[in-house]
Amino acid sequence: MQLTRRNFLKSSVAVLPAFATLPAVFRRAVASSIVESPTNTSPYPDRTLIIVQMAGGNDGLNTVIPFTDGKYYDHRSYLAVQENEVLDLNGEVGLHPVLEKMKLLWDEGDLAIVQGVGYPNQSYSHFESMHIWQTSDNEGKLKEGWLGRYFDSLKETQDNIFQGLATGQGQLPPEYSAENYSAPVLRTVSEYQLKGDPIYVGSNQSRAEAVMKLYAASPLQTPYGILLDNTIEAAYKSSQQIKEAADQYVSAIEYPDTSFAKSLKVIAQAITAGLGVKVGHVRIGGFDTHSDQLVEQPDLLKTMSEAIYAFLQDIKAANKEDDVLVMTWSEFGRRVGSNGSGGTDHGAAAPMFLMGKPVAGGIYGEKPDLVRLDKDNLRFTTDFRSVYSTVLSQWLGADPEAIIGSERFDTIPLLLKSK
Repeated sequence: MQLTRRNFLKSSVAVLPAFATLPAVFRRAVASSIVESPTNTSPYPDRTLIIVQMAGGNDGLNTVIPFTDGKYYDHRSYLAVQENEVLDLNGEVGLHPVLEKMKLLWDEGDLAIVQGVGYPNQSYSHFESMHIWQTSDNEGKLKEGWLGRYFDSLKETQDNIFQGLATGQGQLPPEYSAENYSAPVLRTVSEYQLKGDPIYVGSNQSRAEAVMKLYAASPLQTPYGILLDNTIEAAYKSSQQIKEAADQYVSAIEYPDTSFAKSLKVIAQAITAGLGVKVGHVRIGGFDTHSDQLVEQPDLLKTMSEAIYAFLQDIKAANKEDDVLVMTWSEFGRRVGSNGSGGTDHGAAAPMFLMGKPVAGGIYGEKPDLVRLDKDNLRFTTDFRSVYSTVLSQWLGADPEAIIGSERFDTIPLLLKSK
């Protein structure tokens, strides 16, 4: 098969961020060439935020458990975690017994829990609620992701493709959706490479040379000619950078043998290699526990807890522990009562976790009120955008109102004072 522009683009540019379709890539790149470049720079260039998406709607009541509240056992019957099994945090609430590694973080002062997180007029649709969390907008006015807007605001984004990095998934996290920036997405390091046309497989000719040969005759001054050159150059350079990061990476920490842990390990490789990652994104799914919750949720919580703990120990070994913050989110919690099928249905408020040396360990927000329910749902007491505002302003050094929208949300003292 002859190497043509069309064939090469179809087979090669899979290395591009998010495995994006070409029209989207062209549209964004051409747009970015004509808009005014951002002038903001991050005041904290060494800091990284890790987003952990607990997809499906995690049951918060069986994660952070109000074990001294008799109403919990009244509502939960056979789904309740017994009091003598709960990992006590403060005499009132505790962690699910499989969260032993997170309890270690708590004991070290490296775990902050925000209770009762949600938003007004809760949607019980996975897609709608995820969209609200991902855009920070419950009115449907914003299209780009809240982190995409953050990336667009940074001058550094034009110089470093790894400002945002997503691992363990095949598509761009909607939080990263932006006008002028597209982050790399990779399942594994080995998959993130410039893949040449099939006729060059096994050839001694380097892929870079094949690219240059293909575009040698392209008009360099046309928008698409420039775009193609820049696209291939960025793709090749980024694939080399991430490969070198993996090759140079040495860790004494043994990660669990799970896909989620491997995704976090890739981000650790990028951070320790100094690739300038400002935000990393990983996803663990399966929390939609309409049935078999007593089996499925503990397995997921254990997988998440052990992987995050290994990741933070790895970061600590690299002397980066002061520069990395982990934050979890899930699109909604579950209903207070069981559904009769061994599980719980879509609910409302649930806790968020922030982990790492930068956090001011403790429990924030109001304890779940199991008396004053809203149709078998916990009422939210903390808007998730207050957590976002805290992270944006106090960790990433960005203006929350410019990123989240015109409405101002109170921040929460979740983080230690900057050094």
